[in-house]
Amino acid sequence: MPVIVDAHVQLWSADNPRLAAAEYAPVRRDYGVGDLKAKLGESEVDACVLVEAGGATSADTTRCLEIAAWTPWVVGVVGWAPLADPDLGEIIGKHRAEPGGQRLVALHERVYELPEDFLDRPTVRAGLAAVAELGLAIELAVRAEQLPSVTRLAQAMPHARIVLQQAGSPWVTGGVEGLTDWQQAIAPVAACDNVRAKLNGLVTLAHWDRWSVDDLRPYVDHAVQVFGAGRLMFGSDWPMCQLAATYPESLRAIASLLGGLHRDVFAATAVGAYQLDVSDLPRTS
Repeated sequence: MPVIVDAHVQLWSADNPRLAAAEYAPVRRDYGVGDLKAKLGESEVDACVLVEAGGATSADTTRCLEIAAWTPWVVGVVGWAPLADPDLGEIIGKHRAEPGGQRLVALHERVYELPEDFLDRPTVRAGLAAVAELGLAIELAVRAEQLPSVTRLAQAMPHARIVLQQAGSPWVTGGVEGLTDWQQAIAPVAACDNVRAKLNGLVTLAHWDRWSVDDLRPYVDHAVQVFGAGRLMFGSDWPMCQLAATYPESLRAIASLLGGLHRDVFAATAVGAYQLDVSDLPRTS
């Protein structure tokens, strides 16, 4: 493996309102660049994609881009902006003019927090079309029951590069029913060639205190079956993964299910989906 890319990491401060719930207490502290570098280095990961963790404003996107400007192993930033804003193109342009703006590779939305029809709304579709036209990927975090709206979007915008977080958030703790529901919902999404899926955060979809690699196996196996390894990418979901697993455990779980550090899943898919430049990377270790 010449390069290993972690396609989903975040940095945040302890006062992040998204961490207010009691179950997030174990990760409710400041996580900075030094912490991230140490985690990547101990697992010999060469580069990462930084995903904004604020969500309510574009300020966190600016912060992530500033980090990327002086951190060469942060090779991409997935930002956030209001998709229904008629001035979305200008907002993206301003971010690209900021320090590190050349590292902006995608915008993401937490669709799981939004109404069921969100991705079907004309104003949102117009914003997503602008994102695609400006050369950015569209990244979506959805509940499994929202996957049909992702299918409709991918079919309506075949030239857009779409990235699906957490492989569509299967109900890992739901046993056979959870697996079957997700398999039925993910198949039409995977049939759209313009969709890529991240294998990130699966450990936190399982039982945090007693998950095993075998709990994740049917989901990873099915993702490989319907997407193919060439449309899957690894993401540690650090530091959120620490609710259930250490950084090395998160990486090893996916690697073991794939029979090793698969070149596509651990590098090539992310490079293609985000159009990353991973030439001449410094070592994180």
